[in-house]
Amino acid sequence: MAVFKEITCFQELGRILDESNQHQVILFKHSTTCPTSSYAWQEVQNFITESPDEVLVGMIKVIESRPVSNQVAEELGIKHQSPQVLLVEERQVLWHASHQDVTKTRLMKALAGEILPINLTNNFL
Repeated sequence: MAVFKEITCFQELGRILDESNQHQVILFKHSTTCPTSSYAWQEVQNFITESPDEVLVGMIKVIESRPVSNQVAEELGIKHQSPQVLLVEERQVLWHASHQDVTKTRLMKALAGEILPINLTNNFL
């Protein structure tokens, strides 16, 4: 089962990004007021409970923790979207998805390396 942690401050984000130097981590950017994000959150929860891997999943509530959410976009160089998941290794985004593409199946495939890495040239800020 995956491990869940809510990220509410820069220090927690820094620790999770540091942890990506040891193994892959997933960041989930969630809007608590958006129905699409609610659906994505359910998919992420299903991933957390059903994943055979002990991957860390960090969630950032984009309204309540906007500065932290903005820092993710700035530090990782990926345009902000919500909902959005990012698979991170060594502080680099390997894959990301947003909106209806945030599903348990896609998360599992990305973590298993079954989805090709993203083309970062189209996703920079």
